[in-house]
Amino acid sequence: MQTGKLPVLLFCSLVMLGCGQQKKNSDPERPNIVIIMADDMGYSDIGCYGGEIHTPNLDHLAAEGIRFTQFYNCARCCPTRASLMTGMYQHRVGLARNGQNLSQEVPTLAEVLQENGYSTGMAGKWHLSRTQAVRPASEQLKWMAHQVDYGPFAPPETYPSSRGFEEHWGVIWGVVNYFDPFSLVHNQEPITEVPADFYITDFITDKSVELIDRFSGKEKPFFLYVAHTAPHWPLHALPEDLERYQGAYEGGWEKLRTDRYSRQLEMGLLDTVHYLLPENSSGKTWAECEEKETEANHMEAHAAMVDRLDQGVGRIIRKLEEKGELDNTLILFLADNGASYERGYPPGFDRPGFTRDGTPIDYEPAEPGPETTWGYLGSAWASAANTPWRYWKKESFEGGIHTPLVVCWPGGLKGKEGTLNHGVGHVMDILPTCLQVAGIDYPDVFRGNQLSRPDGKSMIPLINGEVSATSDTLYWEHEGGRAIRIGNWKIAALEGGPWELFDLSKDRTEVHDLSGIYPERVSKMNAAWEEWAVQMGVLERE
Repeated sequence: MQTGKLPVLLFCSLVMLGCGQQKKNSDPERPNIVIIMADDMGYSDIGCYGGEIHTPNLDHLAAEGIRFTQFYNCARCCPTRASLMTGMYQHRVGLARNGQNLSQEVPTLAEVLQENGYSTGMAGKWHLSRTQAVRPASEQLKWMAHQVDYGPFAPPETYPSSRGFEEHWGVIWGVVNYFDPFSLVHNQEPITEVPADFYITDFITDKSVELIDRFSGKEKPFFLYVAHTAPHWPLHALPEDLERYQGAYEGGWEKLRTDRYSRQLEMGLLDTVHYLLPENSSGKTWAECEEKETEANHMEAHAAMVDRLDQGVGRIIRKLEEKGELDNTLILFLADNGASYERGYPPGFDRPGFTRDGTPIDYEPAEPGPETTWGYLGSAWASAANTPWRYWKKESFEGGIHTPLVVCWPGGLKGKEGTLNHGVGHVMDILPTCLQVAGIDYPDVFRGNQLSRPDGKSMIPLINGEVSATSDTLYWEHEGGRAIRIGNWKIAALEGGPWELFDLSKDRTEVHDLSGIYPERVSKMNAAWEEWAVQMGVLERE
């Protein structure tokens, strides 16, 4: 149901829309919404969060908008995407683990917006459908190399085009060859051939720009979800992007981490009192590294992939400007989890062993980048990419669950340009926020099912400075990693490991474990986490 009411205190500047050259849709107080998600990107990779990678377009959005310093995701690809799409903890909607179907009993953000008059489109990675390999394994490898056809890549009723998106150009599975991707579709139709110069990051940008062109011609607002695969492994990058970073990482991961930390301090993102810089979580040192050139080449490829993503963001911004839509478009940029520690996975399941023409793929490349290589970033570089936090993707420590969040809305965030917001938010807050700015109530019923309210809360009070957190208590669990944050106190644990306790008001980077000093606090917080875990189906009630 559309309420037609907007948060007036923050968005009073909307009354000025249309006074200049910007085009108006039929209801100028209902903004277009563009969500751009990076995949396995480190917290400090982009320039406006301390990175040396060339990201002028994301930096521009930050200069014109808000950077959040305490925004959380769900530590892994599918869980975060499920939470983004539904406003719920991922466990409630079928995605406690990767590779499952998103619940059909809860609406997606696209479905709610579409029902209330928005055009809806998506370009990129879905990864919210059950992905199941065929047998034997040799046939799965052929399927991924486009040498055989085993039909739909997942249940078609779970594809984006069945979950509220009028148009979807992208991939259903989570891992792809960037030059010839498996599970590439237009809506429910497989795209079986790609041109020789195909590169999926550019494809996602191309289709995003096309959708803006198409939707801008309609007399209603639009929602566009741009879900990049970059910079998730494999480390596939274009030669011209690789060239820009040649030699950039010869100093190693320790130097990268301290350099980024210094820039974060200069930017005011951090301070030296509350954000001590922990050692690299991998325990590896550059001095002891025996393959320095090869390792540096891997980080160069990662940087090149982020660079190309940013180039695409620039094209999207320019298209919005060209169509007169930029002022009334709310843009959010974030990542699904921290940089990936993963390395060493052999061919199988979602990793091809050879290309379409049968050329073998090298899984231990000295120079990753081309289609015939399959490189991984690895834990040491991941720890540097996640500066200043500990750990990485999958874990419930800050390095796994922290994401940059840039929010830009030129016509709706007047006076907020270039600001930092230190409030606490979560990816599940994005759905309620988008609905509030669109003047839409969350539905009571969906497909005959009575709905409970989303777990997430609108970020408007956080943006207005009325609250310091959207929720007083946040919970995490993924593959045994777990955490709970209550106010500024947090406990976190690795899979099978003990709880560590941190006072985030004094120790944002989780350097000082206080569990031995305050065992009663740990016990109370553990009890709260276990109660939540029972509700989520993670634990059984005793």
